[in-house]
Amino acid sequence: MNYKLLSVLLFGLFSFTSSTKNTTKAPIFAENTTATFESKANSLYQSLQSNSFKLPQLESFSNALEGFYKLQQKGLIHNNILTLIDFSLSSNVKRLWVIDMDSNSILYHSLVAHGRNSGDEFANKFSNKSESFQSSLGFYLTGEVYQGKHGQSLRLDGVERGINDNARDRAVVIHGADYVSTSFIKQNKRLGRSLGCPALPQELTAEIIQIIKDQSCLFIYHPSGNYKVASKLIS
Repeated sequence: MNYKLLSVLLFGLFSFTSSTKNTTKAPIFAENTTATFESKANSLYQSLQSNSFKLPQLESFSNALEGFYKLQQKGLIHNNILTLIDFSLSSNVKRLWVIDMDSNSILYHSLVAHGRNSGDEFANKFSNKSESFQSSLGFYLTGEVYQGKHGQSLRLDGVERGINDNARDRAVVIHGADYVSTSFIKQNKRLGRSLGCPALPQELTAEIIQIIKDQSCLFIYHPSGNYKVASKLIS
């Protein structure tokens, strides 16, 4: 009888000890995963071939990279190009980067417009609603090329529900515009604004569209707390 009682007590103690070990490992694993990604992002950033272009900020690049990898793992990216737009920056400076992820090199660095109701020189309001004439943050997949009222244009599909998934219905696309130029900035003290589209300089539009078309990743960054809470693609 005493032997049986001792066996039961030892079994219970072993079970409790095993359970305790499992619960302590989980957060350590999560922390290591985060540290591993941050280390990889920093390494890639430091090794970016700038081709004499100015580098994006590390935070915007890291966010873009995190979402890019998640979309890639889902099999949604068919063209390994990452386009990063940083709307935390003034519209008077170049704030769009086209990055070749295979060669880890910057192909283009350009001016880009935000929506007219998103702000003047700086964008600070964002919307997914039709007729808002505001830009939408987050991750997009590039679609098909077409000829529109602005000439050659590129459709975009927002992949974040409630954040930018209304982009196609809103006709938020890549297109060229005369108001996206240094001459416009000199005359008006700020870049021109679109109806919500990330509009580009006329002279670069066709080149950039050909590089980024057919399901590459485009990310529009802004350090908005609302976006960070809502997004499932950045941590």
